[in-house]
Amino acid sequence: MSSHLTLAKAYDHCGAKEPKLTVVFIHGIASNASSYDHALKHLEKDAALKDVRLVAFDLLGSGKSPSGDDLEYTYDEQLTALHSAIEDLNVKTPLVLVGHSMGTFIVARYASTYPGAVKQLILISPPIYTKEDLADPAFEVGVKIFRDAVSLKNRDILETKAFNNSMQNIVLDPENYSVLTHLTLPTTLIYGDTDNFIASYNIPKALAANSTYLTAIKTPGHHSVSHEKYTKLAEILKEAKNEII
Repeated sequence: MSSHLTLAKAYDHCGAKEPKLTVVFIHGIASNASSYDHALKHLEKDAALKDVRLVAFDLLGSGKSPSGDDLEYTYDEQLTALHSAIEDLNVKTPLVLVGHSMGTFIVARYASTYPGAVKQLILISPPIYTKEDLADPAFEVGVKIFRDAVSLKNRDILETKAFNNSMQNIVLDPENYSVLTHLTLPTTLIYGDTDNFIASYNIPKALAANSTYLTAIKTPGHHSVSHEKYTKLAEILKEAKNEII
């Protein structure tokens, strides 16, 4: 693994000269930072969030970030690159991380790897798969349905090393559920009521396992970063700014 890996910054905005809070957005698999475009425009226009710095990165293998055969698209690589990118921001404020889909795993693992660096997590459409889910042969059907959904938008991406290794190394990592339920910082899950990709039946179980730090908000909709989800996100960030600062 290369120690100089870093992520490309796709968006960086603050309406005030001196931000009071920094929020970093990490996207999901088969995507890039543009998946947050509508959300970021909404947050940028919110006067109550004028003094919040909003930053979005492309993960390795996506957008303008490094990609290639020398990468294996592991947690170690993505976390090293994310840590480098965050250090380059020279953050002087409390830090909140927002993840969508696979990005929820990465920000949760980051918070566990660098305890104290992050004040709060917001996980949008987190795929909460337990070890039992992953070991169930029927789960492969769900993976196929997801791959088919991805192929409708970009069939070629299914053949890429970035997609396949990210699925195996990150999305299907059996330790993801344990990491989530052992988080020790305020974490909010935002998920759609018709999202078929996230195993939402595990959310009550996860909340019970970590009732101190986990809370959940259900909205109408599917898996994307929808208007319903980023409206809730805006509310959480306003509360976070008031509570953290």
